[in-house]
Amino acid sequence: MGQGGKPRILKSRALLIRQGAHVSFFIDNWTLIAVAIASGGMLLWPAVKAGGRAGTLNANDAVMLMNREKAVVIDVSDAETFAAGHIVGAKHIGLDELEAKLPTAVKNKNSTLIFVCPNGARANKGVAVAKKLGYEKAHSLTGGMGAWRTANLPVEKA
Repeated sequence: MGQGGKPRILKSRALLIRQGAHVSFFIDNWTLIAVAIASGGMLLWPAVKAGGRAGTLNANDAVMLMNREKAVVIDVSDAETFAAGHIVGAKHIGLDELEAKLPTAVKNKNSTLIFVCPNGARANKGVAVAKKLGYEKAHSLTGGMGAWRTANLPVEKA
């Protein structure tokens, strides 16, 4: 017996009824819940596709940093892709060599760096390496060279 001589069983039945109400809500509205989960997934997909960290600059922002802050552009593509076309004035350092060669290529750790690759995935990895080495102003170009070409910005071939 509970307080006042009332059986405790009533409290547990009321709890079961409330839990049943939640379950029936989900059963009755499963389509709305599925649509909400799917739309949330679609919103998160670009970040997941980019490896968790989407690029930080669009092409116009990159040009502004290049002009105003004299940002150094580092292309982390493979040699063939770099030779086929890259941003004017970009330095080529392969992603596998970045940790060893970046400190000699860019001595000032306060410099603004813009990492570029064909689609942005390697550039994001380059930003992670640069930040690990102490370059706090490291950015990646959202969409990579594809976005640069779509914006009709100049490209040179090696």
